[in-house]
Amino acid sequence: MRIALVNPISRRSQGYHTVGSYIPQLGLQVLAQGVPAPHEVDIIDEVFGTDATETLLTRDRYDLVGITSYTSGATRAYEIAEMCRRQGIQTIMGGPHASACPDEAGQHFDAVAIGECDEIWPQIIEDADQHRMQSRYHGKLSDLESTGFGRANQFLNAINGRYDVSAIQTSRGCPVGCEYCSVTKFNGAPIRRRPIEDILDEWNSTQKRFIFVVDDNFFGVGEKHAEWAKELLREIIKRGKKRLWFSQTTINMGGDPEGLELAYKAGCRGMLVGFETFNEKTLKEYHKGINRKNLENYQQLVDGFHRAGIAVFGGFIIGSDQDTPQAVADTAMMAVQMGIDIIQITNLTPLPGTKMYDRFKMEGRLIAEDYPLDWERYTFVETVYQPRQMTPRELDEAIFELRHAAARSPWVIKRALRTLVRTRSLTTALFVYGMNRGWKRMARIQAPHDAQTLGFTAQPSARLRKVFDAFRIHLFDRVTGLGAATAPQTPVRESLPVIGGVPGSE
Repeated sequence: MRIALVNPISRRSQGYHTVGSYIPQLGLQVLAQGVPAPHEVDIIDEVFGTDATETLLTRDRYDLVGITSYTSGATRAYEIAEMCRRQGIQTIMGGPHASACPDEAGQHFDAVAIGECDEIWPQIIEDADQHRMQSRYHGKLSDLESTGFGRANQFLNAINGRYDVSAIQTSRGCPVGCEYCSVTKFNGAPIRRRPIEDILDEWNSTQKRFIFVVDDNFFGVGEKHAEWAKELLREIIKRGKKRLWFSQTTINMGGDPEGLELAYKAGCRGMLVGFETFNEKTLKEYHKGINRKNLENYQQLVDGFHRAGIAVFGGFIIGSDQDTPQAVADTAMMAVQMGIDIIQITNLTPLPGTKMYDRFKMEGRLIAEDYPLDWERYTFVETVYQPRQMTPRELDEAIFELRHAAARSPWVIKRALRTLVRTRSLTTALFVYGMNRGWKRMARIQAPHDAQTLGFTAQPSARLRKVFDAFRIHLFDRVTGLGAATAPQTPVRESLPVIGGVPGSE
């Protein structure tokens, strides 16, 4: 049997998926690893465009098409399924959106896989081979330690493009349980770990020189989590091939000097940290307890990452019940002043399957409910609900102005130089340069679409102009010692091979 695994994307999020380095959709590579002989498998990834989907998904090529999708790609997923079913190709959908909306997905696909698919995937393949697929398959949280599940096929590229970054997963699950996040519901609260030997074997097998470790929470939230992460890092240092990488973690990692030092020695050059906001009431609203606990220590924790040579990729969300349009510029300025190296500010987006979506729906605050068409608007760059302190348009305009200012201002090199001063790491500064350059290109691509949607061309406010001027001002302060904090008094760190940056993903 010939199987195609497809990653659909929203056509409304132009810059977020099509600019910068190309990162694999790890779930498809994990499923591909689990396809037994003599079955054959291909990946079609729409981050490289949609042409291949239209031309290659034909009955003479494939017997089964499997699609995993985030919510923003669900509309496109349903279109692809309809095209395949007209030709008599069997179809199945899995992933976060299908698990949150199985009845809706079932209207468009022959079968729907709910939850993690590691254990049920062989049964799905067998049933499809015998043309007896069930309408529903229910997966469960896999015991990664004993089963070895979670490994990806690192040698399988998409047939319509080539990835330039590798993706590896060491764990699944997150105990934080943020109101807007579907990870805890889909992957569970307990952090489940893969065997270190399996991770090392996959780590050493990939030919890519830069790795995205896709764990939702690499370091975890407690001492037990941290000790496991540090043991993995020690083994990578001792036996792993030299790779540069970045991952996602919670802010508490910044307070563990040993863990940070091990991470840098193992090749880590950046960590995506979900700060979300500097407002304590908003953190309470989001159920982000670990951030509330550490809010007063944000600066010290960011400095902890920098002392170890690791850049901080700060994720922020605007649109809480406490936010006004001014929150966009205020958040950006505070992030700059704190020294956060890469800043991503997105619209609050209530995804199906989250507590926030259920709450907004009950309160009648969702304004994009023409499903399935409106799922394509759930891209984190458009407001799809009614905020409390502003209109949806006011929030969209405020973030549009930020993107427009980012697209026009000459800040990328200044930002990288500031990172170099703070971290004393050339490779970290190059990582930040690549990430921010990709972010700026994304802003340039997205801005005209925003202008068309909103009907005007943004003129950055004086406050936003100060944000980008601050990149230069704070760099000057750090270099001359006139700022409040002084740069770490350590020599420039030894460089590993130079790798290009990876832009932010959804």
